[in-house]
Parts: sequence; structure tokens; C-alpha cells
Amino acid sequence: MIGTSRLLLIVGLAAGVCATDAWAQSPGNPRGGAFAVQHPRRNEVNTRVGDQRARINQGVRSGELTRQQAHQLRTDDRAIKQQEHAEVRANGGYLTKGQQHQLNREENANSAAIYGDKHP
Repeated sequence: MIGTSRLLLIVGLAAGVCATDAWAQSPGNPRGGAFAVQHPRRNEVNTRVGDQRARINQGVRSGELTRQQAHQLRTDDRAIKQQEHAEVRANGGYLTKGQQHQLNREENANSAAIYGDKHP
């Protein structure tokens, strides 16, 4: 399962980095600040990443996850977060619906990995 999520991360990162958007270069385009925090698509992705990090930390505290498992799961979450940052930069502060769906699929895979590691 983790192998599939890593492949999705690599493909998503490549697509996000290679994406160009003429609109992103236009004047008056919001590029961060309060807009970025309040953007609903970004907020959903960021909330999920935070929730999963909390699940990982809880798993370590309870003994359900080893430190090695937690490290790998955090690495996967960090890659998803880096992908989100790259896509937002490519789109002038926005995530498209397609990008949001892709990030959610990757978060779903990581969530399943967290559950699988916590409940062998």
C-alpha cells in the first residue's frame, strides 16, 4: 500500500512542478497570506495532514506504532505537504479541484497505512 502511495506522490509532484498557469502570473493575483489560509481546498488538505499527524503521534504514545513506523508515516505526510506547496506555487495560491482530489487520494492511502500499522 505504501509503495502505491509513493508512486502517486511522485507522479503528483512531477505534475505539480511541471504545471504552468498563465493566470498565476497575472497582476492582482492573490499569492498567499490570509487568502491561502482561508482557501477551502487548501484548508481541507491542511486539516487532514494535521489530523493524520495527530493519529501518528497518538499511536507512538500508546505503543501501537514503533518509532520507525511513525517516521515512515510522517515522511509520507511530509511528501504530501510538499506536493501541496508545489501545486499552490504553480497556481498562484490556489489548488484546483483536481489537485485537491489527488491530494485527498494520497491522504486516504496514508490514512489506510496508519490504520494498517496501528492494527496489524
